[in-house]
Amino acid sequence: MLVAVTGASGLIGSALSRRLTGEGHQVLRLVRGEPAGPDQARWDPAGGTVDAEALARADAVVHLAGRNIAGALWTLAGSGLAGFLWTLAGSIVRGGVRWTAGVKRDILDSRVQGTSLLARTLAGLDGPRVLVCASGVDYYGDRGEEVLTEASPSGDSFLAEVCRRWEAAADPARAAGLRVVHVRTGLVQTAEGGALAVQLPLFRLGLGGRLGSGRQWWSWVALDDVVGVYRHALLDERASGPLNATAPGPVTNAEHAAALARVLGRPAFAHVPAFGPRLALGRQLADELLFSSKRALPAATLASGYQFRYGELEPALRHLLGRAAG
Repeated sequence: MLVAVTGASGLIGSALSRRLTGEGHQVLRLVRGEPAGPDQARWDPAGGTVDAEALARADAVVHLAGRNIAGALWTLAGSGLAGFLWTLAGSIVRGGVRWTAGVKRDILDSRVQGTSLLARTLAGLDGPRVLVCASGVDYYGDRGEEVLTEASPSGDSFLAEVCRRWEAAADPARAAGLRVVHVRTGLVQTAEGGALAVQLPLFRLGLGGRLGSGRQWWSWVALDDVVGVYRHALLDERASGPLNATAPGPVTNAEHAAALARVLGRPAFAHVPAFGPRLALGRQLADELLFSSKRALPAATLASGYQFRYGELEPALRHLLGRAAG
């Protein structure tokens, strides 16, 4: 297959591109600058333009591009108690890393504009018949102990609204008969980046721990399985609509911290109190990304035929970090 990919330089995009090319597929990277070779094509989601001729040659499209939401937040949250206090002080001096109206508009626009552009363009082409779009378990909002599946209704948070509008922006492609899949990804576990990579240095020093009460559910997923779900969505006709890219065994934040500490052979007592991130980042940002509870299960993903490589957290962490069971 020839697969067009937006966001191909990101954490998931890079891993997916390596997997696809390793299996003999071709990847056409959609880039915002001038294409550097025949494996790239230009697009400008803010300007509403895309190289439709290049896109028409593809068999499928994977859309991953969007403004990063959580980078600065994970730096703060993963810094342990001592590092947290230092980062908090600096954040207060700088005015915090907060969701201003402009930042929230950029987060929404970066997802809706790009998806809408691709969906409208694909609806008018005879080329790609599959569109696989990124989404997130933030679709469900803060749901406490409730068990969530792809059939569960959306929540009422800002990020839930973003996910709803993000997914709805693909409607033109769906109406034109394309098979459209929305991959609602959980907390990606990999030492290459994201939350785990930020947490590791402090946990290795024995300075890690839970966030707030630690009772909030974290729907995690190994990077290998995220890539696997995207590949499955591309190749398997049974995959359609929303698919949770979340391991079958979600854990609470406290359980996540304890498992990571066990794998590293370190204690996990230096937790981050909830008031700190709320003060530094603003309550909405901190609550939606650190303290909201999403106990999501991949019911539709499993029903469509995907088998998770890593269903339980501790074996996944041991594999990712090269730590054999004791």
